[in-house]
Amino acid sequence: MNQLIVLRFVCLAIGYAFGLFQTAYIIGKSKGIDIREHGSGNAGTTNAMRILGTRAGLTVFLGDMLKSLFALLLVGLLFGHSHPEAVYLLKVWTFAGVVLGHDYPFYMNFKGGKGVAVVAGFIFGFHWSFIPTGILLFFVPYLTTKYVSLGSLLLYLGTFIQLVIEGCMGMFGDLGPMLPEIIVIQGILTFMAWYRHRENIGRLLAGKERKTYIFKRNSEQLDLKK
Repeated sequence: MNQLIVLRFVCLAIGYAFGLFQTAYIIGKSKGIDIREHGSGNAGTTNAMRILGTRAGLTVFLGDMLKSLFALLLVGLLFGHSHPEAVYLLKVWTFAGVVLGHDYPFYMNFKGGKGVAVVAGFIFGFHWSFIPTGILLFFVPYLTTKYVSLGSLLLYLGTFIQLVIEGCMGMFGDLGPMLPEIIVIQGILTFMAWYRHRENIGRLLAGKERKTYIFKRNSEQLDLKK
């Protein structure tokens, strides 16, 4: 069997293993609650910030971002020298694993997050050019509207569009037949993120989406002693 085929599945498994680290669930349990039983029921940054407060929410974001970033960095270290021409392909397969582990953790009955905070780790770990645009894509719409979902959706879509454009421009090197595969995988992950946000999209269109605040208390926040 072609070695690169095996490495695809190895990277997918590495990503899934990292994705299983459910930061929101762990922090919620440390405070005596299951985050999935409160608010939106999502084990992610936004729900953690609304229910547990800004500090906990930012900790969840950092943990979920770092698990994605570390997975990509590990794959780069393991296979970057032996397969330099395929490192971007292997990173995309790794990120796909992280998203699956984050969204569908087997030990939590496949009920995890929505795969948004982990895309921040992808932005920092895939290519430097994604960092400034990623920051703008999220923070401009969020700071303007206080809708995390809007910033998240635009971040995912913008990252995908940038990947397509820069990939076709050759910014990731001569990927050859690997480029369409990278685009397809990232396109599927983008579609998954938008699909998992379908209720948020409905509320955004109806003007009923909930706002999330960083510098003041959210209305759903619980009073926890821990």
